[in-house]
Amino acid sequence: MPRKQDTLYTEFDFTLPRGLMDSQNRVHRHGTMRLATAKDEILVQKERKVQENPGYSVLVMLSRVITRLGSLNSVSSDLLEGLLLHDIAYLREFYNRINQQGNTHIPTQCPHCNTQFSVELALAGES
Repeated sequence: MPRKQDTLYTEFDFTLPRGLMDSQNRVHRHGTMRLATAKDEILVQKERKVQENPGYSVLVMLSRVITRLGSLNSVSSDLLEGLLLHDIAYLREFYNRINQQGNTHIPTQCPHCNTQFSVELALAGES
């Protein structure tokens, strides 16, 4: 009798509270983040910018694990420098939840009425 395979989800969709504006004034809010690997952690520490300024490690790690942001298929740490701190805080919380806590609920805020509520993270491929 064939055994049912366990499914391991490694990518998670997210929506930034504010978004990233590109050089053509397009706002990118919807993206996908993959789970981090040990190799990601090692390579972040080897990055020159991180060695010069350890605070930069957040942007380098996020650039490694964000696989898509809006219509952008490539996200660099330089590009992420343009994010508002509110969005960086959101991405840090999102990263921590999917990589460390395993909790798929994340606090968010409506951009129109500022109502705060909890949203279950949608796994890529399930929505």
